[in-house]
Amino acid sequence: MSLHILDHQLWFPEPSEALPDGLLAVGGDLSVERLMLAYQSGIFPWFNEDEPPLWWCPNPRFVLFPEELHISKSMKQLLKCPPFTFRVNYAFSKVIQQCALIKRKEQNGTWIIPEILHAYQQLHGLGIAHSAECWQNEELVGGLYGIRLGKVFFGESMFSLQSNASKFAFIKYVQQLKNEGIKMIDCQVHTPHLESLGARMISRDAFLQKLKAEAY
Repeated sequence: MSLHILDHQLWFPEPSEALPDGLLAVGGDLSVERLMLAYQSGIFPWFNEDEPPLWWCPNPRFVLFPEELHISKSMKQLLKCPPFTFRVNYAFSKVIQQCALIKRKEQNGTWIIPEILHAYQQLHGLGIAHSAECWQNEELVGGLYGIRLGKVFFGESMFSLQSNASKFAFIKYVQQLKNEGIKMIDCQVHTPHLESLGARMISRDAFLQKLKAEAY
């Protein structure tokens, strides 16, 4: 296997050609057209500020099927009398900016650089990128954003400024997406947080088959 170098031409190699860590290609740009092709192909961008665009398609893939959403007893109690208000696409730019600012133990900086901010704001303007938000006293305290294609939602990042805020937004959004016919939520790579909510690993082949059936 070798790493593919992208140029101005709009294409991606087959996901099966990815390196063992899931890295598939480097280079290209963050145009709407390339990002759309990436998601349709099961590929996502993830890179640091001092790097060229890096494109990934890991095996296995971490996903959540909405019917498998797990809600803990404590969260069930919180949902019965929530201290938060749930909104969708009310403040997309604020959500992605907060995702960029939040400090994460496993990362020294943020991968949500200005080019990413601009690209996903463009996708939001086209009705492709969406945000799910947790508000408290008219203050944005948590949320997430991602891409929606057909019956698949591709989660990108989340943040929380209050305990349980991002979890509240995630649960409410998964419930809404399920009611709207979404069949699969791509969580990309494993996190204990999302595993506790019901996400699990499936093979890349199974993910791509499901994507082909549901994303169009």
